[in-house]
Amino acid sequence: MNKLLILGMLLLAGLSSVAQKRYTISGTVTDKATGESLIGATVGVKGTHEGTVTNEYGFFSISLPAASYTIYASYIGYARYAEKVVLDKDYKLKVTLAAEGNTLQEVVVSDKAKNEAVTSAQMGRENLNVKKLASLPVLFGEKDVMKIVQLLPGVKAAGEGSTGFYVRGGAADQNLVLLDEAIVYNPSHLLSFFSVFNSDAIKNLTLYKGNQPAQYGGRLSSVMDVKTNDGNDQSYHASGGIGLIAARLNAEGPIVKGKGSFLVSARRTYADAFLGLSGDSTVRNNRLYFYDLNAKLNYKITDKDRIYLSGYYGKDVLSFGDVLGIDWGNATATLRWNHVFSSKLFSNTSLIYSDYRYKVHVNTAGVNGNMLSSIKDWNFKEGLDYYLSSNNSLHFGFNSIHHTITPGIITASPAVSDTANSRTWENAVYVSDSWKATRRLNIDAGMRLSAFVVLGGDSRFYTLDDNRQIVDTLQFPSNHVFKTYVNFEPRISASYQLGNSSSIKAAYARNAQYLHLYSNFITSNPIDKWVATNNIIKPTVADQVSLGFFRNLKENTYETSVEAYYKAMHNVADYKDNAQILNSNEPIEPQLLFGQGRAYGIEFSVKKNEGRLTGWLSYTLSRTELRINGVNDNKWYPATQDRTHDLSIVGMYKLSKKWTLSADFVYYTGNAATFPSGKYEVDDQAIPYYTGRNEYRRPAYHRLDLGAILKLKERRRFSSELAFSIYNAYGRQNPYIITFETDPDDPTKTQALQTSLFRWVPSISYNFKF
Repeated sequence: MNKLLILGMLLLAGLSSVAQKRYTISGTVTDKATGESLIGATVGVKGTHEGTVTNEYGFFSISLPAASYTIYASYIGYARYAEKVVLDKDYKLKVTLAAEGNTLQEVVVSDKAKNEAVTSAQMGRENLNVKKLASLPVLFGEKDVMKIVQLLPGVKAAGEGSTGFYVRGGAADQNLVLLDEAIVYNPSHLLSFFSVFNSDAIKNLTLYKGNQPAQYGGRLSSVMDVKTNDGNDQSYHASGGIGLIAARLNAEGPIVKGKGSFLVSARRTYADAFLGLSGDSTVRNNRLYFYDLNAKLNYKITDKDRIYLSGYYGKDVLSFGDVLGIDWGNATATLRWNHVFSSKLFSNTSLIYSDYRYKVHVNTAGVNGNMLSSIKDWNFKEGLDYYLSSNNSLHFGFNSIHHTITPGIITASPAVSDTANSRTWENAVYVSDSWKATRRLNIDAGMRLSAFVVLGGDSRFYTLDDNRQIVDTLQFPSNHVFKTYVNFEPRISASYQLGNSSSIKAAYARNAQYLHLYSNFITSNPIDKWVATNNIIKPTVADQVSLGFFRNLKENTYETSVEAYYKAMHNVADYKDNAQILNSNEPIEPQLLFGQGRAYGIEFSVKKNEGRLTGWLSYTLSRTELRINGVNDNKWYPATQDRTHDLSIVGMYKLSKKWTLSADFVYYTGNAATFPSGKYEVDDQAIPYYTGRNEYRRPAYHRLDLGAILKLKERRRFSSELAFSIYNAYGRQNPYIITFETDPDDPTKTQALQTSLFRWVPSISYNFKF
């Protein structure tokens, strides 16, 4: 009886503990000086293991039993915040963090907790902050976050000076690039030598390498999510810079102090001004420039409601007199509403517009024609975060995108334009759960269900025979549902802590892609063609598994990691042999063949986050191969983006209060390429002979860049600096284009000619802020 009584008392005590009332502390974390929300700030409870991080809008929520607590908040580069709270009801907390006075922190600021690389379940994620990268040397002195992304493990530059990149074996179009949630289809300026992202306007950049959370979709390889600054809601400020080829200006300030703010950031190159100074009229009439504009407004309507309106517009112009002209550009707009339903439920509702278009004009040899193309999206998104407890949170929602694609249509006078817009409707619902199962085990699991609807209207659909020839053309009324594809896209990742400073992680993700980019060029080009999935071009699907070991050293000063991955791709396309793709009026479907792809590799990374010397070393050993029915005798062959070795070394050194030095070194194996193996003569004409697809290699690429920043003035209301850099410091002549022609001294031989773009490129720029 006594044993039963004791057992009963223990059971009642347990039930009382379970039934104990819990309350929720929720709120936001912002920068005290600017009012900017801080993404990924740590919020915890002193003396416990309870804690969380702020979401992408600075919101957090923690549920605790009734008691007295000390709540703290921390963010690298900011003074720690602490407040005592008596929790006997739901509590709202507005945390403002003050930046630390140590100027070295400008080099080491990071948007995450110091040990998040170890504790987080997420794999393949990289966080970048513009402040951290300000001192790195870049081409022509223009700070460019996409060039920095190319230095990360598992990421490869698409070519010399290019902003395009490949992630874990994926093609350039398999990267989803977002600017304030809007899709940017061509994130490059000046034939891909600069990106559309003005660093003065950027708050945060997050790259997911194939293991992205369930709210992201539509691409196989990666998501690059770029958030712009909200603008200072406390005081007015301006900053800018003048470089060798471009100038930029940024202005921000409060609309109503503490409640709303604005941001305007503009940039323009002036290479065309130098052309105008030429005494040669053929040079003076040429045009070469780009400009872009970022703008953002936000306003706090109530304590529970805040609205944001952001937009981007950019355009490039390239012309050679009246003979050839190319102009292209992006326009995006995002209207966003944040609403706090309760201390546990946060929502973000967005209406998004995106438009990318280009135009090519040719007037030569009696031909006067244009090539026009565009892709336009209307996108509605709803996302909700529900905080079940301090250890468990749900993220769920949906998005719906209507795509209108005008392919590259050639119109030549006096011919009449014959456009054929492609209209499709892409939808998805998703749910994911971030669960801290135990003190050591963290799990992120999610499911995305996507559906792609191919609509009628102007679109033409083709039936092909066994020889890839068109045998029938179909057309349907507007909004007629011609074809629907549905894909389940599960994702799961988990981390298990081996101790306070190390962990192992594993992940699996499936991604589906419905829009595809086809090009006739090795690197990204403004006249590349976007094509939607239809009855012949199927959705491309990838399954990726990854396994990693993570360890921090010397109190998180160093981060080390090793990640291995394998990715299987289905319905991958490549051109058939001797494909004719220059005439954009011809359907592209007969020129394509389909099959499988696989990418696998291992990534090593060492980062130093603190001290006078910071930076990282990353090395990737990988392979990317395709097996396409009808290509290379149906055998596996290297993809164009296949590279065996890829090495990046990045360093930044705080020499003194005035001088900061930096350098980066890059080495990678040359891309796979199809070169002629010989030649034969037909009617006295030399015809190149090819044996296999991508069986040769371009020469290896390597480069050293050097940079230095000199602080001129450092006052409370005004600061300025000079930035010096040398791109390709030892003058390596890396190949940009390789062509073949008959040796003029021996017609029986063929010689290879290499064209290089940049040898030594010194630059200087002046930057200011007040």
